[in-house]
Amino acid sequence: MILFLLAYLGGVLTIVSPCILPVLPFVFARADRPFLSNGLPLLVAMAVTFAAVATLASVVGGWAVAANQYGRAAALALLALFGLALLFPALAERMTRPLVALGAHISASAERGGEAAGSGVLSSLALGVATGLLWAPCAGPVLGLILTGAALQGASAGTSLLLATYAAGSATSLALALLVGGRVFAAMKRSLGVGEWVRRGVGAAVLVAVAAIAFGLDTVVMTRLSIAGTASVEQRLLDGFRPARQSDSHAAPASASSGDTDVMAAGAAIAMRSNGPRTAEALTVEGRLPSLAGAVAWLNSPPLSADALKGKVVLIDFWTYSCINCLRAIPYVKGWAEKYKDQGLVVIGVHAPEFAFEKDVGNVRTAVADLRIQYPVAIDSNYAIWRAFDNQYWPAHYFIDAQGRIRHHHYGEGDYEGSEQVIQQLLAEAGRANVSGGHVAINATGAEAAADMNDIGSPETYVGYGRAENFASPGGAAKDAHHAYALPASLHLNEWGLSGEWTVGTERATLNRAGGGVVYRFHARDLHLVLGPTSGGSPVRFRVTIDGAAPVNNHGADVDANGDGTVTSQRLYQLLRQSGPVEDRTFEVRFLDPGVSVYAFTFG
Repeated sequence: MILFLLAYLGGVLTIVSPCILPVLPFVFARADRPFLSNGLPLLVAMAVTFAAVATLASVVGGWAVAANQYGRAAALALLALFGLALLFPALAERMTRPLVALGAHISASAERGGEAAGSGVLSSLALGVATGLLWAPCAGPVLGLILTGAALQGASAGTSLLLATYAAGSATSLALALLVGGRVFAAMKRSLGVGEWVRRGVGAAVLVAVAAIAFGLDTVVMTRLSIAGTASVEQRLLDGFRPARQSDSHAAPASASSGDTDVMAAGAAIAMRSNGPRTAEALTVEGRLPSLAGAVAWLNSPPLSADALKGKVVLIDFWTYSCINCLRAIPYVKGWAEKYKDQGLVVIGVHAPEFAFEKDVGNVRTAVADLRIQYPVAIDSNYAIWRAFDNQYWPAHYFIDAQGRIRHHHYGEGDYEGSEQVIQQLLAEAGRANVSGGHVAINATGAEAAADMNDIGSPETYVGYGRAENFASPGGAAKDAHHAYALPASLHLNEWGLSGEWTVGTERATLNRAGGGVVYRFHARDLHLVLGPTSGGSPVRFRVTIDGAAPVNNHGADVDANGDGTVTSQRLYQLLRQSGPVEDRTFEVRFLDPGVSVYAFTFG
């Protein structure tokens, strides 16, 4: 119920977001008509259409996007016809005679102002469907959370209802604006006697909006109108319903979705709560160990089952190999697996991918070997085990006793001593004698080394338009198109931009010509970037600078002191690890070869 309330409130907030601007001309084109027979059907059809299209897009992926492009073209044609009918009624009358079943009915009913109640309702419903096909609301934290569930949990009535609730919130705020706008519109006609010119003005506005959407100008304008964004307000709403926040956990975004979304990502990635330490006396039964079936492959072990693990204490670690939070937790998980393996502990890593390339079994196998992981790893590329646990986070640790009961869980980094105490207690409960005490000593290096959590002022930032935020290159992102980008004249903290010729997709940006780069104004000790050569591509050389100079002693594990490095595989690269005071700095990476894909920044 809380999530439905958040969805509704998130939808209501779209009225103050620039993302609503492209559909306003179509909504206010009916401002002078009776609300119940014109405005209300339009908004209902718009909300239902959006919910249906969003459900398809978030669950079934690319083919639905392609199908929606045809729907978008049809919607633009329909709305252009409506605008022409308002602007040139005589022309519209001649044009619509051969199209009685479609264009004539809509245009004539719109022109006559709904003289017949039924035709007014039908034409408003048709225009609402068209508007719903064009509406692309800002994917803030609330919508990102809904799309995450759609991507990870699969198609369900609950997902569609949440999307419909979000759309209903938007329709509510638009309805209020329409009621007020209708009174203003009617007053103008009565007092000024310029109804014909007002009607033509609305028709012209509709045609301008159609042209802007057709040429992608709405996306450019929306990108630049950041002052009206509602993401911070939505995040405060989410925080108000959560008991705590912690930045060292990685929430499933629209981001775990079809490889990443990332829904979708995702985008977001929203910082989720992490449980604090529990004393031994506080351990309770949280449920049974669910099925471990559904993994596409197992590494380091034959497939394991819940029944086969009875009598063992089990630690389940949900992770993905490009997640910096997971990488920093893995040394502790490996330490526990080694220390307690002869005392009855079984550690199982469940690899649930965030990005599409992490579904590749070969990539996961290489990562497991590079990380020197020797315990069993289930490759959960279809999120079967993820869904069985109803999990939502990377990393997530579940502690199961010898009777197959979940007794504790922990989300995110940290509280490693508390987690080890839970392992010791469960082993003791299982009757193991002389359980080792103390805590594992970890001396991790590279990306696995602990972060400086007290001085991180930059969030995880996605490059693909599905979850990108704070993109500052002039003109915004050209979605799924080859485009030449320029660096912004200046950058504020946590803003970033592209230079050179790129194609920006849902979860990544791919460089089309050598010499392109990425710049980011950040505040953290460490900077990482998830990179990879294009499928089957050659290694890509790059050069990193910090405040315009070589990093020298501030270089990361994957570059040298001059800032030189090479992208050889799809993974997370540590590019900077500063040795001095942490300040606001400007990072830039320039690629000397084409064919690199850039996915996400993370910090530590």
